[in-house]
Amino acid sequence: MKLAVMQPYFFPYLGYFQLLNAVDKFILYDDVNYIKKGWVNRNNILVNNQPCLFTIPVQGASQNKLINTVELLEDDVWRKRFLKTLEMAYKKAPFFPDVFTLLTNLLQSKKPLIIDLIEESLQAVAEYLGITTEIVRSSAHYSNQLLKGQDRILDICAIEKTTNYINPIGGQELYSKAVFQEHHIELNFIKTRPVSYKQHTKEFVPWLSFIDIMMYNSPNEIKVLLNEYDLI
Repeated sequence: MKLAVMQPYFFPYLGYFQLLNAVDKFILYDDVNYIKKGWVNRNNILVNNQPCLFTIPVQGASQNKLINTVELLEDDVWRKRFLKTLEMAYKKAPFFPDVFTLLTNLLQSKKPLIIDLIEESLQAVAEYLGITTEIVRSSAHYSNQLLKGQDRILDICAIEKTTNYINPIGGQELYSKAVFQEHHIELNFIKTRPVSYKQHTKEFVPWLSFIDIMMYNSPNEIKVLLNEYDLI
């Protein structure tokens, strides 16, 4: 069993989806505190050849709330504005029709929570790309909120009978290979290689939302990008 645990982000960077594709089960870590001005509901797209931050609006958000309790703004104005921004930014991109339809369908969902929208978006991308990884929420399957940090991850690994836990490269200071080995779990860190693809720009603009990758690459081309990483 290869396992990953990640906080939920809305159409995040390539490395997030590389991790999703690399494991058997991907756990959305949704019963931890929401971080204001974090990446749960924000990322960058390409507008007028420059990175432009978008934000999915939420209401009553606080760092004292768990991610799975944060509500989306109820009105439809932000949905229409976001889709209009995407249309203006990407209407000339080669895969705009299919990707815009996928995003439009997602934003028509009336579920109240940001976690609902994020989970649905991950499932939609997985289906679009043929990724078969099981996606579950930590809040629905594990009663271990009293544990913290590495101990909580190890508990989830034990419950899932994990043999290989994979984490983003930024977690090297948080998790110990020796401690995981004591629990008979191989710990790896995923490091995205430098990648580029054709955009409507003179110079490639990296580190954008996965929306940008989908607009400019076919599903088969994206599958190649999903394997451009090293396990450390």
